Amino acid sequence: MEQISPYISVDCVLFGYNGFELEVLIVDRTLTNDKTHELIFNDQTLTGNHVYVDETIDDAANRVLFELTGLKDVFLEQFKTFAHPNRLLKPNDQIWLQHTGRDPKARIVTIGFYSLLATDKIKLEWKGRNVRWIPIKEIGELAFDHNLILSEALRTLRQRIKYEPITFELLPEKFTLTQLQNVYEAIWDVELDKRNFRKKVARMKYLIPLDEKQTGVAHKPARLYVFSRDVYTKTKKELFDFTI
Repeated sequence: MEQISPYISVDCVLFGYNGFELEVLIVDRTLTNDKTHELIFNDQTLTGNHVYVDETIDDAANRVLFELTGLKDVFLEQFKTFAHPNRLLKPNDQIWLQHTGRDPKARIVTIGFYSLLATDKIKLEWKGRNVRWIPIKEIGELAFDHNLILSEALRTLRQRIKYEPITFELLPEKFTLTQLQNVYEAIWDVELDKRNFRKKVARMKYLIPLDEKQTGVAHKPARLYVFSRDVYTKTKKELFDFTI
């Protein structure tokens, strides 16, 4: 069995987009009495775990994602370290640490990552704990300091999409301009002016129009587009500014 670093962990905020709203992947944390099998508590966490002594922080984050979801090779970026001495003092957290053989008084430092996934591209795999997508607006109290980690990840994401075209990670390979606008609106939680948005989009050389339109829709089918990573890389010296 791999040896863990008891005082270093990673926590991953997996943002998903289901075509309508921004979601977060949440893990059920259930603790039962070993003798009576009675439920002690059931709450929720972000995806995370301790780092193995022989792996890098990035490798640990990718391992955690795969162990809980079966996902590999997804967009994943480190954004902040959380090390407040009181981050694990909630009653349930103290009980959980004792039950799992860890010192409830010890300070555990966690490194936060966030990831972007189009939920229609993936199928979550059962890895021993229940994981599910929950809309951000419906997230209640999470274990540990995970509400703070989620809040900081969302703040980081809202800033990053102004200057990096990472929102395409949340879309299908082929998408409409309306779908693209809807993603920005979901992340920023605002309603954008369609004309101003289209003006911004028109300057994106890496947004390639296709000779294809939507199929199977009740309304007039819209043109489909793809994001070209190659074109973006070649024109990267041009400032990406999507401030609205």
